[in-house]
Amino acid sequence: MQKEPTYLGRKTEQLEFKKSTGELKEGVISIVAILNKHQKGRLCFGVKNDGTVVGQEIGEGTLRSISQAIREHIIPPIHPVIQTIQYGDREIIQVDFTGENTPYLAYNIPRIRDADEDLVMEIPVYEKMLLDRTDMNNAWEAKVSDYQINDVSAVILNEYLVRAKAASRFDPGTSDPAIVLEKLKLLQDGHLLNAGAALFVDESDINELRLATFAEDDRQTFTNTQWLTGSILRLIKEAERYVITGTHRRSEFNGDLTRKDIPEIPPEALREAIINAFAHRVIESRQGVEVFIYKSFVDITSPGKFPEGLSPEMFLDNTRSTHRRNPRLTRTLYFSQNMECIATGLKRIKDACDKAGCKFGFLQNDYTFTVRFYRHCGEGWGSYENKSVPTTKPPRAISAGNNTSGDKLVALISENEKITREALAKELGISVRSVQRIINKLGNIHYDGVGIHGHWVIDGPETSNC
Repeated sequence: MQKEPTYLGRKTEQLEFKKSTGELKEGVISIVAILNKHQKGRLCFGVKNDGTVVGQEIGEGTLRSISQAIREHIIPPIHPVIQTIQYGDREIIQVDFTGENTPYLAYNIPRIRDADEDLVMEIPVYEKMLLDRTDMNNAWEAKVSDYQINDVSAVILNEYLVRAKAASRFDPGTSDPAIVLEKLKLLQDGHLLNAGAALFVDESDINELRLATFAEDDRQTFTNTQWLTGSILRLIKEAERYVITGTHRRSEFNGDLTRKDIPEIPPEALREAIINAFAHRVIESRQGVEVFIYKSFVDITSPGKFPEGLSPEMFLDNTRSTHRRNPRLTRTLYFSQNMECIATGLKRIKDACDKAGCKFGFLQNDYTFTVRFYRHCGEGWGSYENKSVPTTKPPRAISAGNNTSGDKLVALISENEKITREALAKELGISVRSVQRIINKLGNIHYDGVGIHGHWVIDGPETSNC
């Protein structure tokens, strides 16, 4: 039996007092608030707010009622340690709890601790915690793969280490793959985590890259197509090289007659979009990254919906905190300075494109997110009409000029984006070829083998995408 003191000190962000189990509901709320802030804490019944031990009457079912309340009203479930503690002739009930699975809810409401108050959590904070919980605990990247140390590409790993050391962000002091991957937290019991395999195993089909070049702004005629697999770090290079060699460059001569080659798309913006497409994709979907070159634009498409409740514009002013779908991947790429991990990727794309006069935009649906770079934009690429490019899908305002069939086609597309060319032909009483001819004139509407899709506001028959 413990003696005095009968004073337990002041309440803190991790310590809460309740005078009796008559405040059981409030106690459960405090547990959740503390967990969401600190992931561990203590609650005592039988103690006044000022820390004075007054004691708690403990009957046969008292501890069970506390356990039941916690079990029934806290989501996700936790497993606290509930015990009685004797102070002189008084007993209190002490509840010690831990939990990493934030955010927790008490009576279906998330709370967070602020000093000794239990505040209702703001919705953006709750959504961020929820996304982080899904990523960290259930993510494909954190699971153990079938690949072992001898599957790691020595060339790719050494190139990575050179970049990481040059950036002064990671230096394991050795090039031994086991030690390097252990320090990167990509190894478990001799096997690579999926994130490690995706980055450093080149002889695998974990990552897919689909490359294609099309003759026009639709997918009817392609002039080149490739399907590659391998390490993320190699595929990033392959995608970058494909766009650079598949698009145009122009030359400028300096005063000393030295020549400067200027690409259509700023290389730094292109590289950022490609890296983000690999790093932030939903890898477990087993869908590949797509890099498609069209006559008037280049699309970099990543499988996976943009995070719920967020939009690309939120990240363009560099004030939004980062959301990492694959934190192990992005952390490892940060060490080699391939990416920054501070939600600046879209802002860097914007800055590079603004400087070069390259128009860009975003396309998104429930399954993919695309960064679109418009070609032949900016000074020196010819006389093109300069059109503003919205960065998200705006209210539809497509017009076909004076073309009656075109107006009807647009109306049908507005009602059903998944409508096929065959269905359009039947509705309009014209041939499928005529439908395609109208679509080509409209521009920025493409047929992907499933349906017709229109993404941007078009003021008339399209002659340029810039």
